[in-house]
This record gives sequence, C-alpha cells and structure tokens, in this order.
Amino acid sequence: MLAAIYNAIKAYLGTFSLISKLKLWKYFAIPILISVVAGCTFMALAYTFSDTIGQIVAKLWVWEWGSETFATISTFFGGLVIFVLGLILYKHIVMALSAPFMSPVSEKIEKYLLGVVDTRSKSSFVKQLLRGIRINSRNLIKELLYMIPLLILSFIPVIGILGTFLIFLVQAYYVGFGNMDYTMERYFNYKESVQFVKKHRGTAIGNGMVFVLMLFIPVIGFIITLPIAVVAASTETVNVLRKEQVITTPNSIVQTESQKLH
Repeated sequence: MLAAIYNAIKAYLGTFSLISKLKLWKYFAIPILISVVAGCTFMALAYTFSDTIGQIVAKLWVWEWGSETFATISTFFGGLVIFVLGLILYKHIVMALSAPFMSPVSEKIEKYLLGVVDTRSKSSFVKQLLRGIRINSRNLIKELLYMIPLLILSFIPVIGILGTFLIFLVQAYYVGFGNMDYTMERYFNYKESVQFVKKHRGTAIGNGMVFVLMLFIPVIGFIITLPIAVVAASTETVNVLRKEQVITTPNSIVQTESQKLH
C-alpha cells in the first residue's frame, strides 16, 4: 500500500503544466467558485459558533477557580470541532456538485494518456451529478462514523496524537475516493467503485493526503486544490485501471503518451 500512496502523491508532479497543455482551466471555473463559497462559509461558521459552543461547554465547569481558563479552552476546542466537521462537509459538497464538470476533465486526461477514451458508459450531466451526490453522501456518512470517536480520542493527552493522525488518514481516504470516482464512473457502477477503491485504498489515501494538506494554504488552497487533485487522481486512476486490465489500450500507446508528462 505504501507504494500506491507514493505513486498517488507523485502523480501531482506536472499537474499545472498538464492543465495548461490540455486547456483544462475553463472546466474548473464553476467548481472553483463552489469551492471558494463553501470554504468561506464554513470558516465563517467555525468563527461564529465557536464562542457559542465554548459557552455551553464552559457551563459544565461548576467551580469558580479556573473557570476563565476552562472557558477559553472550551472555545478553542469548540472551534476546532466545528472546523473539522465543516472541512468534512466542505469536501463532499464541493466534490458532489463538481462531478459534472470534473468528468470531462478526466476524459480528456485519459485520452491524452492512452490515445483513446472509453465512452460506452458516458453519462449525462444530471446522471453525473446524481452519482456524485450518491458517492459523496455515502462517503460523508462513513467518514462521520469514524471521525466522531476519533475526535474524542484526539482530546486525550498523548493518545490524541494517534487520533489526530487517524483523522488525517480517514479524511484523505474519502476525499481521494471522490477524486478517483470521476474516472471510475465510466467503468464501474456504484458498488463496483466502492470495491475497487477498497482494493486500491493506497491510491485514494495518497491523493487525499495532498488534497487535505493543500486546503490549509490560506485562500489559494480553496482555489487550486480541487483542480490539481482531480488531475492527479485521474492520471493515477487511469494507470491503475490499465494495470488491472480494465482498460485494454495497447501498451505502446500508453508508454508513448505517458512520456509527455515528463
């Protein structure tokens, strides 16, 4: 799995040049707008409601001594919880609504790499949107089931370090899943996609790790993260599909086209 994680991370190299070469920026205009609006909204909510949650938690401290300190800590952790949960919602909302715009990007990358693209199962704008909503709704529920106990674990001294790391991996896995599905939707139905990502979870984690880290870049993170992550996920997913012989394009074509990335 470590090799798959490494390959997925390495796929980010050259993404900017590939986007420019294939003239893909126009496809990212609406997804970037969705990303910026959603990101700013969740940041505002975290800032606004952290004090409210902090005050509610602070009431649990019935003693006079240390009440101010406990209130400050409660406000901080209240903001942290909202931020983490908001980040989860942000990712899945943006990826779900961006599905109809990202699928054409994946197709162009596949055609660039392989010389051809499988359009037998090409779906409409509405079907792509509905699939994106279904996949990301499923992933959102699954992620929350893991995240809630992990958030509690992260507050425990020492052990909390492990909890924080696991939170990062869980978020990376599900965001990578969403990015990979823009390519998988041409080859697999819903259940097959779930099984495919479980088999290649390292690819999903590697792609998602960079995605999550890039979101912490102020302002710019909300703008460039999705385009770069989708391009990286598409190139690596195509490579994995070819190795699994789901795509049967002759190797000679693949090798020739892949060299263009370097």
